[in-house]
Amino acid sequence: MPQHLVSDILAILVEGQDMAVATTFPDGAPHAVTVSYVSEGLALYFGCSPGSQKARNLDHDDRLAITVTLPYRDWSQIRGLSLCGRARPVAPGLEQTRVAALFAAKFSEIAQYVSDVGDDLALFEVTPEVIGVLDYRRGFGHVEHVRVLQLDPPRTERLTHEARRT
Repeated sequence: MPQHLVSDILAILVEGQDMAVATTFPDGAPHAVTVSYVSEGLALYFGCSPGSQKARNLDHDDRLAITVTLPYRDWSQIRGLSLCGRARPVAPGLEQTRVAALFAAKFSEIAQYVSDVGDDLALFEVTPEVIGVLDYRRGFGHVEHVRVLQLDPPRTERLTHEARRT
């Protein structure tokens, strides 16, 4: 797989702030909402009310689809991701504390909306399975797809550290 795709994916995840999350109702009907997120490597994290529709949908079926689009001035600059994967609740304790710290670092205003992870906020980790990298700078509608299992974890970890420095 071209190295530029891994770099592009990580850069978009770091630059983006919001993503559209699509889940399914128990009857199979689609449900889509926008949430803020943080990322660590290819793992994405988002929070929502524990009783929200998306939390209930994920309790029933952990599959989801996500899009992330970076701000752009004209179509020739559109960049983003579409991915499908699975979500799981973030484990209570140290794992929740670590993810909460990622949110606090990216979104300083979070404290005025959420006072306690667990009571006010359910955190989910998304593990991508397939990622589409959309980049109109390479041509109208240009997209390349990556199966995440094909990525080399050590190389992805190294690139994650490089993306954080930029």
